Amino acid sequence: MRNRFRPLTVLMLAAAFLLVAGCSINVKKNNDNNEDKNVDIDTPFGGIHVKNGADVRDTGIPVYPGAQPKQKGDSSDEKAANVDISTSAFGVKVVAVDYETHDMPSKVIAFYKDKLKQFGAVLECHTSERNYTHEGDSEELKCEGNNNGKTIELKAGTRSNQHIVAVNPEDKGSEFSLVYVRLRGKEGTI
Repeated sequence: MRNRFRPLTVLMLAAAFLLVAGCSINVKKNNDNNEDKNVDIDTPFGGIHVKNGADVRDTGIPVYPGAQPKQKGDSSDEKAANVDISTSAFGVKVVAVDYETHDMPSKVIAFYKDKLKQFGAVLECHTSERNYTHEGDSEELKCEGNNNGKTIELKAGTRSNQHIVAVNPEDKGSEFSLVYVRLRGKEGTI
């Protein structure tokens, strides 16, 4: 599930660059291995808050029965994050958690198609790279790219309030991501 947080990283760096003047930065370390656990940046223009080890309940999506949280690999990429960027002009909240199961993708997809119905019509997209952004003014969710890839994304909700499950086949089952994306413009709250 590579490159999942790349768009978030670019957005966070751009926001951080714009918000540097008069900022307060607080980094909390994980006591066990001295890795960054939480980062809070507050400025007169807004704030960026990043928490590793997000709580899956914040996605609003249930965990597939028997699935296990995906462990960090050699790349040491986080497998769970809660990112909140808030300014007077816009806001973005993304919660993402990775899991794995020995069950085949078809079973995982069937489970989540049923569970995502509570958020609206479920859209099935086939992708080769994650893209949780959406261009245009429409609130309607759409498949991005050429809709031709081995990863299946199930999306429900609206552009500004999305619930996404991305399922990827693996040698011994499936890995999947549960993602919640909330956007706001100048007006409103997250």
